[in-house]
Amino acid sequence: MKIYGYARVSSIDQNEDRQLLSLEENGVNSTNIFVDKVSGKNFKRPKYLRLMGTLKEGDLLYIKSIDRLGRNYEEILEQWRVLTKVKKIDIVVIDMPLLDTRKYKDLIGTFITDLVLQVLSFVAQSEHESIRSRQAEGIAAAQKRGVQFGRPKKPLPSNFLELVMRWERREISVQEVLCLCKMSRSSFYARVKEHKEKLKA
Repeated sequence: MKIYGYARVSSIDQNEDRQLLSLEENGVNSTNIFVDKVSGKNFKRPKYLRLMGTLKEGDLLYIKSIDRLGRNYEEILEQWRVLTKVKKIDIVVIDMPLLDTRKYKDLIGTFITDLVLQVLSFVAQSEHESIRSRQAEGIAAAQKRGVQFGRPKKPLPSNFLELVMRWERREISVQEVLCLCKMSRSSFYARVKEHKEKLKA
């Protein structure tokens, strides 16, 4: 039997030290810890896939908390099934002692584990969706206040309206107006639309 650990943070600038310390305190050798720095929306993660290829029947896997495994309710349950039923390994969720497959091998124990897992998986996904909803609301509110997101727009040439009028009168071609404005086709059409809407307002 080999002991492994899995840790995950959502982005490169987040710190996984707390998870690593917890795994090492539970006897996981640092060389056997797999760390992903990607979103938990699915399980197509490089280190997780490598871990899956490494695990053998009878091995033991530690994770700090269930949301480090993933955030999608149905996929967490499916991965748990694959790990415990197909790979036939044991899993320990450090922050939730009930989720320790070594302790509960009988029918009632399995039922309790499955129930707790479903509740925690649902909570993990609900929290993630709640965060995304609050972020969307915050962005919408900021945009109403005039806050601009993304790269700032390139300034228009001083004769932009004149060039647009010449283009509309077919005095110059699309390629010529794009070249003179130093814009891509999509940007040009977007800025033309924007100016027309301002004129209507």
